[in-house]
Amino acid sequence: MKRRLFESLGVATAIATVMVLLQPAAGGQGPGDTPWGHPDLEGIWLDVYATPFERPAGVGDRELFTAAEREARDQARMVNPGRDRRGTDGRTDVAGAYNAVYTSARPAGPRTSLVVDPPDGRIPALTPEAQRDNEVRRDWRLMLLRSTETCRLGGSGCAGGEYGPASPRRFDMVPFYNTGRMNRHFGPEDQSLGDRCMSGRTPDFNGFRRIVQGEDAVAIGYDTGQGQGYHRIVNLGGDHPPSTVRLRHGDSRGRWEGRTLVVETANFSPKFTYRESGANRRLVERYTRIDDDTLEYEVTIEDPTVWTAPWTVRQELTRQNDEQNRIYYEPRCHEGNYGLPALLIGARVDEQAFAEGRGPDPFSLDTATCVTGLQD
Repeated sequence: MKRRLFESLGVATAIATVMVLLQPAAGGQGPGDTPWGHPDLEGIWLDVYATPFERPAGVGDRELFTAAEREARDQARMVNPGRDRRGTDGRTDVAGAYNAVYTSARPAGPRTSLVVDPPDGRIPALTPEAQRDNEVRRDWRLMLLRSTETCRLGGSGCAGGEYGPASPRRFDMVPFYNTGRMNRHFGPEDQSLGDRCMSGRTPDFNGFRRIVQGEDAVAIGYDTGQGQGYHRIVNLGGDHPPSTVRLRHGDSRGRWEGRTLVVETANFSPKFTYRESGANRRLVERYTRIDDDTLEYEVTIEDPTVWTAPWTVRQELTRQNDEQNRIYYEPRCHEGNYGLPALLIGARVDEQAFAEGRGPDPFSLDTATCVTGLQD
C-alpha cells in the first residue's frame, strides 16, 4: 500500500502532460535564425514514437521495422493485460489501473533502436570494473531481501539470492551511493531517486524538452517521470570548471558548427548516475533543426570506466503546441507529495509494532519489489 500511495501522487500532472504533449504541432515558426543570428531551435520538442532503446535480437542488423512489425508492436502494447486486467480478490476494482489510465502508449516508430552506434544498435559491453561495481550493488540488495517471502518463494526479485535469516549487515552503511529502491528505509537516501523526486538525469530520452535561447546561453527544461523534471543551462563559450566542481547534471558548454548546436557536458556528480556512469561520464550532444516541426537530436556517451567504447543515440523530435503547453514550465513532483515522508513514517510504525510484539520483523517484508506474501 505504501508504494501504491507514492505512485498515485503527481497523477494529475502526468495525465495532463501526456494529453497535451501528444497533440499535433500547430502553427510554429519556421527554422530561421534568432535576432542575433543563431539558428532558431526554440520550442517544445517531444519524441512521439515508441522505439526500443537497443535493437531487438530478432530483427538482425536492420535499422527499420516493416509496417507489419510496427503494427504487431502496437497491438502487443494495447492488449497488455496490465493495462486493463480486472481484480479477482474482491479488494480492487481494476488491477493495474495506474498503468492503464496514466501511462501513455505511443505508436511504434520506424526505427529498430535509438542506439545508432555501434552499428548493431546495442550498448557496448561493460568494463570489468563496472561489472564488479554492479555485483556489489546486487549483493547488497539481495542481502536485504534474504529473509523475505520473495526469497522464500523464489521470486524474480530474489534471482541469484537465497532465503535465510536476516543478515547482520542490514544495519551497516551502504557501500555505495544509493539511487534505487532497496528493502531498507532508515532515511531518504535509502530510497530510490524516483521516491525522492530526483529521477531526472542527463541524458534524458523520455520526456519533452523546452528550449529557450539567448545570445550567450541556451536553457533546456525537461519534464520527465511524474513531474521530476529539471533545467539545464548551456553556456555558449568558456571552459569547464576544475574537476573538483561536480554538478548533478554536469557542466554544459555549447558552440555552433554550421547550423548544429554542439554541447559538451562533463563534471558530473558521482551521486547522479546514468546507467551506473557517474563522475567520468562525458556527453557530446548535437541539435539540428531539420524543418518547421522536426529537431534531430544526437548524443554520444563516453565513460571508459563503465563501457568498453563510446556509443551514440539519435532521436527525431517533433515540435509541440506552444499555447497548449504554456503552463508546463517547471517540475512539480514535490508539490503536495506525502509519499516519501509517509513511507518513512510507515517504516517507523512497523519497527515499533515489531518491538512491542505486535507485528512481524520489518526485514521479513519485501517493501522493495512489493512482494510481501501473506503480510500484504
